[in-house]
Amino acid sequence: MQFIEIHKDHYSRIASIYQEGLDSGIATFETKVPTFNEWDAKYLKFGRIALQKNETIMGWASLAPVSSREVYKGVAEVSVYLTAKARGCGLGKILLNQLIEVSESNGIWTLQSSVFKANKASIALHHSCGFRTVGFKEKVAQRNGVWHDNILLERRSKKVNYPKDF
Repeated sequence: MQFIEIHKDHYSRIASIYQEGLDSGIATFETKVPTFNEWDAKYLKFGRIALQKNETIMGWASLAPVSSREVYKGVAEVSVYLTAKARGCGLGKILLNQLIEVSESNGIWTLQSSVFKANKASIALHHSCGFRTVGFKEKVAQRNGVWHDNILLERRSKKVNYPKDF
């Protein structure tokens, strides 16, 4: 297995895995896969990684800014998606841990994730990688007419300096 940086030429496979997440109904509030340009505009230029096994992309992870304000430059939101064949065998943990390393090497001190309450596997994955539950948003939004709660998760870096008084 190897990690590769995601580029436009990988996007058809990334989009396919993203569609699998959409089809699950508990991965995102989005209802359609974004174009490459939309996807590219959403995520930071670093921290766009895919896990490849035998030339096949098994999953991808990326970082999005939580705000354009300077004070939040060290805070990013995590996205992690695996193909159905890769779920349940530890690849998500490998991928998320690599994303954590990439984030820290780029000065990110806080990672955040907002996960559907029903997505128990994703919540467990985040917890296994050092995230803690910090709250939830009750019926925060609808997807296909169904209201969903989101669990809010956070991970503070032990390597990147950040204000210690909060």
